[in-house]
Amino acid sequence: MMNPRRVMILADGDNAFMAAQNFNRKINWHKLRDYLADPKEGRELIEIVIYLGLPPAKDRFEEQRKAKERFIYWAKSNGFLVVAKEGKAKGDDYENNVDVVMAMDAIELALEVKPDIVVLVTGDSDFAYLAEKLRRRGIRVEVASVEQSLGSELKNAANSIVDLTEVFDQFDQHDVNQNYHRIGHNNIFD
Repeated sequence: MMNPRRVMILADGDNAFMAAQNFNRKINWHKLRDYLADPKEGRELIEIVIYLGLPPAKDRFEEQRKAKERFIYWAKSNGFLVVAKEGKAKGDDYENNVDVVMAMDAIELALEVKPDIVVLVTGDSDFAYLAEKLRRRGIRVEVASVEQSLGSELKNAANSIVDLTEVFDQFDQHDVNQNYHRIGHNNIFD
């Protein structure tokens, strides 16, 4: 019997939330984790890390910040490792660059933990160079995303793509009173 392949999942939380929201779905992190590191497929989960940008601690972002803090509490309580980065106000919005933190962690964890597979849950082409660096270390890189939010540079840099359309279909609707946006297969929610 072959040894299971050791899998590390690194998720760009905001990118994953946006992709699921495009399907009018609430992301189910347990189902997503189990889909990407299915032991029946010969995979052993080492760790899943969710990276999130926090809105600045300012009155105008208070509601958004509290929602993310509630999610962080839930995720940590359910065995997920969460890395949050403080955002900075920029006009009426805010920005934070968790991409840099995620990329640095990916290299460090890959060197220390030595997984067989790193799954990047994102469609952001900013991670293309990271995928190439990990592959040069002999690590298989899978990108988990939906076609519509997957950058071509990242797609070309990965060993393979895991289409999340199938697993998104298993998630609860985000708002049952709202029509979802059809992306991907026309009959996915019929």
